[in-house]
Amino acid sequence: MAVKLFEHLTRRYSEYLLHIKGLSHFTVRTYMNDLGSLGEYLDSGGIDLTNEFCGDNLNSYLSWLIDIGYARSSVVRKLSVLRSFFRWMHDEGLVDHDPVPRMSPMKKEFRLPNFLSVEEVNTLIAVASETEDNTGISVRDTAMLELIYAAGVRVGEIFALDVDDIDMKQMQVRVLGKGSRERIALIGRAAKSALHEYIEDVRSKLCKYKEEDALFLSRNGVRLSIRSIQDRIRKYARLSGLGSRVHTHTLRHSFATHMIDRGADLRVVQDLLGHSSPTTTQIYTHVTLREARRSYIQSHPLSSVEDRYKLPRH
Repeated sequence: MAVKLFEHLTRRYSEYLLHIKGLSHFTVRTYMNDLGSLGEYLDSGGIDLTNEFCGDNLNSYLSWLIDIGYARSSVVRKLSVLRSFFRWMHDEGLVDHDPVPRMSPMKKEFRLPNFLSVEEVNTLIAVASETEDNTGISVRDTAMLELIYAAGVRVGEIFALDVDDIDMKQMQVRVLGKGSRERIALIGRAAKSALHEYIEDVRSKLCKYKEEDALFLSRNGVRLSIRSIQDRIRKYARLSGLGSRVHTHTLRHSFATHMIDRGADLRVVQDLLGHSSPTTTQIYTHVTLREARRSYIQSHPLSSVEDRYKLPRH
């Protein structure tokens, strides 16, 4: 009974997120995956979510997540989803009290995002463009990589793009971001050229259904899945020698870091990334300061006390 109740509640909650809150299918799926861990915990302890779940259960649940191997950052994310879930249940009158505090009992570890150098980005894209195949897949993948880096878009946003979202003349892309917020992302000449080659020479061959609007298509002629996009990028990262640290979000981080490194205004980068708060974007200033400090230590003759005493005295 408890399992069926939990499934019923999460199904209703997913419909609320999708149709009332206007979140994307990808985001809602992520929420449901995070709540799935709660379902496993409740089932293992025979706990009734609506009647028995309290502060002690919450602490036990968080400890359980850590014990089974979840990283602290993942636990903090799951707690955030749980807070939203209980707030909805309380507002709906499904529970008498909300056991999740507004202030998180766990602090997320501050970790600077991984990013690639300009040279590494060029290497990654070059590997994709130089991969030999007769199907045009390498042309598609090159256009995809160029677009992700040029526009700083998320993997879910790339997945959702339609052909009509690309404006070649204005060199811009209409992107549907988190919370169904629409924004305009810009592209440069390299991305424009790669997209033009893909759309004109390859997409028409891949497309098997006249009504298919998706920009990036699979070999079967349907919208390329998020998993496939991620797999393609991991493949080229491996072939280029960049290893497992490269993901779709790595290119987005690289876009933001390189923009700020070259003097872009923080507010402009915030708008291009689709961040609702400047606080989220400010993490990239920490990245650039870290790189600036490293360059300073490596290059400045007086960066350390030891160097000072190596200088000739007059």
